[in-house]
Amino acid sequence: MSKLTFRNSRGELIDVSAVAATKVKNEFGAILEKALQSGAVAITRHDRPKAVLLSLAEFESLVKERSRSLDDLNGQFDESLARMQTRQVRKGVEAAFNASPGELGRVAVTAAQRHRSPARKRARRRSAAAHT
Repeated sequence: MSKLTFRNSRGELIDVSAVAATKVKNEFGAILEKALQSGAVAITRHDRPKAVLLSLAEFESLVKERSRSLDDLNGQFDESLARMQTRQVRKGVEAAFNASPGELGRVAVTAAQRHRSPARKRARRRSAAAHT
């Protein structure tokens, strides 16, 4: 059996045994035991990994990690939504929707000028100094 390296659900690099699909079919019990002991076994077809047989513990760890990530994103979304519900933000959104195209353009240009990158500002200063 050849070895492949995978990053497990905890981010650790682990060597996972690779087994041909026909061998898995013929020796499933032994391959299952190997997956239970090591956490995972890669199943190959034509020498290329096509599937992974995981232990229940590794699968549950993967599912728990994904759920935690979704819970974190839900929390961040809820916080952002709460910040957008303030009186000041609502007033700003209303003003933006009621603004004329000319007013929006002036505000956009002003904001762009304020937020130019420092490197760009230095380059413009150097260019202006070189032309004087």
